[in-house]
Amino acid sequence: MSELRFPDRFVWGAATAAYQIEGAARDDGRGPSIWDTFSRTPGRVFAGHTGDVACDHYHRYADDVALMAELGLGAYRFSIAWPRVQPDGTGPVNPRGLDFYDRLTDALLARGIDPIVTLYHWDLPQALGDRGGWTARETAEHFAAYATAVHARLGDRIRTWTTLNEPWCSAYLGYGSGVHAPGESDAGAAFTAVHHLLLAHGLAARALRAAGAEVVGITLNPADVRPADPDSAADAAAVRLVDGLQNRIFLDPLTGAGYPDDVLEHVSRLVEPTFVRDGDEKTIAAPIDLLGINYYTPLYVAGRPDGAGDDAFPGTERAVEFLPPTGPLTEMGWMIEPAGLTRLLVRIATDYPGLPMLITENGAAFPDARGPDGGVDDTDRIAYLDGHLRAAHAAIARGVDLRGYLVWSLLDNFEWAEGYRKRFGIVHVDYLTQRRTPKSSARWYQEVISRNGL
Repeated sequence: MSELRFPDRFVWGAATAAYQIEGAARDDGRGPSIWDTFSRTPGRVFAGHTGDVACDHYHRYADDVALMAELGLGAYRFSIAWPRVQPDGTGPVNPRGLDFYDRLTDALLARGIDPIVTLYHWDLPQALGDRGGWTARETAEHFAAYATAVHARLGDRIRTWTTLNEPWCSAYLGYGSGVHAPGESDAGAAFTAVHHLLLAHGLAARALRAAGAEVVGITLNPADVRPADPDSAADAAAVRLVDGLQNRIFLDPLTGAGYPDDVLEHVSRLVEPTFVRDGDEKTIAAPIDLLGINYYTPLYVAGRPDGAGDDAFPGTERAVEFLPPTGPLTEMGWMIEPAGLTRLLVRIATDYPGLPMLITENGAAFPDARGPDGGVDDTDRIAYLDGHLRAAHAAIARGVDLRGYLVWSLLDNFEWAEGYRKRFGIVHVDYLTQRRTPKSSARWYQEVISRNGL
């Protein structure tokens, strides 16, 4: 294969999330989150696993930052745990919680690593969950106050701020299918949550901008939605419906176009959208400087009157069949199709021009096996990452303004409802000893960074 070089100043890094790695669930005044509650509910998480200890990053962050520097990372995306900052989601700030992110930020900067903050990666304070969570409009307002408080403490050193991670998951998996916290199954609640999450983003983006934040964005998990039969009108209609629920319901209002008419019509069949108030769409369209893209796998759909649909896409039953993945799969059962990333990036650049993008997550879980020497020779993960980096490069060659790539994930960690049985890290974590061991993929990625290419 020919050598590929990425643009000058292309950002290379890794990403994690607070509940997945920090542990220290009761330390220094941290309050409970909806994921603490969900993981303690029998049957919700594999083997009853919780994030109580996770990777103990809260206490081991200095060693983890040293490892990032060894690998040559230029950026590290981490999330702030809202329950550490405001244990009840409102009211006085807990200074000990922010102290941790102070220490982490300073450690990163001392090593020349750019901190990229995600303000919300799913760990809503349980006290707000008890009052309706994202189905309650007040949660969006409290989120803006929380964002302001965090920026007041860290804004002098952190340049890039993203408000939410994958609001699709928070809304549809948390309130639609119920496989994520808080575990509800209500189509109306799911769509209400979509709107309040977007409203929270808009309010927080406006507050961050007013406080002087340099780069403000949001991270989505848009999907490359493909028809089972490219010549089928029914399949094209299924693509349009699923694309509306996965992509356009977020991207259109974020970029100032408001909610798409066809999506609102679909939502109205399931719930009266009285939660959308005058002025909300203008608030949601607060200008952003960066769009984070999390990509793992494409979606293939068919339009069928007897289709099973999916609770994570409310209202798709008796209309859409989600096709089972084919070909090589990750351990999550996800289809490996790097070309989907190229198509997705080009589509977004075409439909929403002028929006710089950053791949904020891309990676794969595989059944990693430790060798006799204790190492992990994860050639399947290397192949996955290599293919997707080539796909990203192909998008850049087609004119996409892609600023960087953050691998998911730096560390093996708590994989939500899958507990600790799925490993996404380029660094192996022994959860009994907390020993970190860079996998072959970490050393491969280190070389990619050093040459700025493949």
